[in-house]
Amino acid sequence: MASVLPTLHYTSPDDPLAAPLVEELGREYDERYGLNDGIPSSAELSRYPAELFQPSHGGAFLLLLVDGQAVAGGAFKRVDDDTVEVKRVWTHSEHRRRGYARLVMAELEIEAARRGNRTVVLTTGARQPEAVALYLSLGYQPLFDLTGDLEEISYLGFSKSL
Repeated sequence: MASVLPTLHYTSPDDPLAAPLVEELGREYDERYGLNDGIPSSAELSRYPAELFQPSHGGAFLLLLVDGQAVAGGAFKRVDDDTVEVKRVWTHSEHRRRGYARLVMAELEIEAARRGNRTVVLTTGARQPEAVALYLSLGYQPLFDLTGDLEEISYLGFSKSL
């Protein structure tokens, strides 16, 4: 039986196809980080309005589909004329260790460069070591001391020139 190749689908954060992926990301945030000043960590997902991830605002929202189902995704929003910030890169727990996050990141970088951006920045949390490893393996430069106490640093910033 042949495996189904993933397809790329640019859409919006409020696309029903994205809902299961975003819901699982929210649950994972809450499990890993708990409450922040009494607010569930998943509230981070509603921090930015959906339109910031639309091309008309310099953004993009990407889903990686297998058999029409979202298995991974990510987005970026414009920071300035030369820079985008990658957000919400996520692979559904049932589809990990297949290189999908790498495909999402590669496509987001290609799209950002196609639009004339020269830099990608992103932030991940101290309790996401798999994300830190991914970004380092993709050539992102840490904007923090890798030998420091990551819990104390908390928000781990990265940058990459395109």
